[in-house]
Amino acid sequence: MDLERRLELILRPPTEEVITLEDLRRLLETEEHPIAYDGFEPSGLAHLPFGILRPIKLQDLLGAGCRFKLLLADWHAMINNKMGGDLEKIKKVGEYLLEVWKAAGIDLSKVEVVWASDQVADPEYWRLVINVAKNVTLKRILRALPIMGRVAGELEEAAQIFYPAMQVADIFYMRVDICQLGLDQRRANILARELAPKLGFKKPVAVHHHMLMGLQGPVKPAGFEDDKRMDLEIASKMSKSIPETSIFVHDDLETIRKKLQKAYCPPKTVEGNPILDYAKHIIFRKFDKLYIDRPSKYGGPVEYHSYEELEREYLEGKLHPMDLKMGVAEALEQLIKPIREHFEKDKHARELYEFVKEQEVTR
Repeated sequence: MDLERRLELILRPPTEEVITLEDLRRLLETEEHPIAYDGFEPSGLAHLPFGILRPIKLQDLLGAGCRFKLLLADWHAMINNKMGGDLEKIKKVGEYLLEVWKAAGIDLSKVEVVWASDQVADPEYWRLVINVAKNVTLKRILRALPIMGRVAGELEEAAQIFYPAMQVADIFYMRVDICQLGLDQRRANILARELAPKLGFKKPVAVHHHMLMGLQGPVKPAGFEDDKRMDLEIASKMSKSIPETSIFVHDDLETIRKKLQKAYCPPKTVEGNPILDYAKHIIFRKFDKLYIDRPSKYGGPVEYHSYEELEREYLEGKLHPMDLKMGVAEALEQLIKPIREHFEKDKHARELYEFVKEQEVTR
């Protein structure tokens, strides 16, 4: 495949930041099938970011010829006290997440699934963790805590200090070329880039994708990043631990409509508008148009064939927030329906869903 086409696929939205573009170009010039990875804590029911947005970006990387490794970070989730820190429950949630990706259309034969619990059985892995920790200050480790959804002042247990060193060691242990994770994981990726030459590894390229906004809209920045825009985006992201602000892959149309009706969506406003966020980063990546079935007294049905067209009309006040919400609800239902139905019809998938649904989800 042409180099420029491979670059285009990796850089297309929802990609939001690349560190660095020059490094990525050099990598693609020398590696036909570079290793890309993302990692997830198995921590609850799948929402739009995992079930819809992530597969969109994964397909881009597979299309660009990357070999993709999915790290199910069960030990990391245990350290972060997800599922009460119960490793067996966490592993079952990991199995559920794999079912979500299968239902979302991901061919798992093209993805290498790696469990953190397998990596930690290798003494070489822990040698890497210790080497990372020996080459970074405690202050720097504490600065990296936002990768686990926390800031230094929220540190509760000594075990949590291991988390950033483990995430950096994951990158080296798996021989990763491209860290293709959400923007909230950038501090671990930057730390890996800084330490790589010192520890005898090549610098990984960091490709960070957009964080879908929660239904609540913008929230107060929490110190996750020094850059104010990034800090706001990370603080405002959709979080499964706040279910009333999230859309899950099991939600039916009526549930989606009710959630969107209450969502933050000020008229003639694009900045911080979660409904437009979903249209831009999900709907127009999956569909060539957005259909909105308006009553005739409000202009009748309308179709938008690009996000730019939709944004322009919304800014001009030609589209009412409630009409936008209902049109987006219908489109999201089309995307979610195959996943939801898989968990309704497949016995094993349904059992996993019922198990996860019963668990307490914590931040």
